[in-house]
Amino acid sequence: MQTESEIILTAEGLNKIEKELDELRTVHRKRIADRIRDSMQFGELAENSEYEDAKTEQAFVEGRIEELKRILTQACVVGTDDIPTDRVGVGSIVKVRDLTFNEDWEFTIVGSIEANGENRISNESPVGEALIGKRTGDVIQVRTPSGMACYEILDIHK
Repeated sequence: MQTESEIILTAEGLNKIEKELDELRTVHRKRIADRIRDSMQFGELAENSEYEDAKTEQAFVEGRIEELKRILTQACVVGTDDIPTDRVGVGSIVKVRDLTFNEDWEFTIVGSIEANGENRISNESPVGEALIGKRTGDVIQVRTPSGMACYEILDIHK
């Protein structure tokens, strides 16, 4: 069971965050340090827009590094073995039929950090919450931003 401070991640999401953190630490920090050093040759720092831009970018990168480190310390990773196929859970790939429009959709249920609108929906979203714990053949009704939706679960897999 998730505690309030835990952040649910799939193994794929954990890997993506670790890669981003590594790139920020190794690539972006060096590039920004070079920009700051190079911008110092453009004159007085108080009136140097290149220096100010580089410092702003540095602050953004350092803030993102801290955010990613916080996420990693609070991460609760859902391993492949933890993903159910008999019911919907975090990490499940769910195929549903929109009964209003007779269209099929497939998406992965993920923690809110990983949801991206590209067939990866949060377990905390209205649709995600309504699907959690349901089984193949179940029909759910859920209020979405565009109105009521009715979905039948066609398949659940990893």
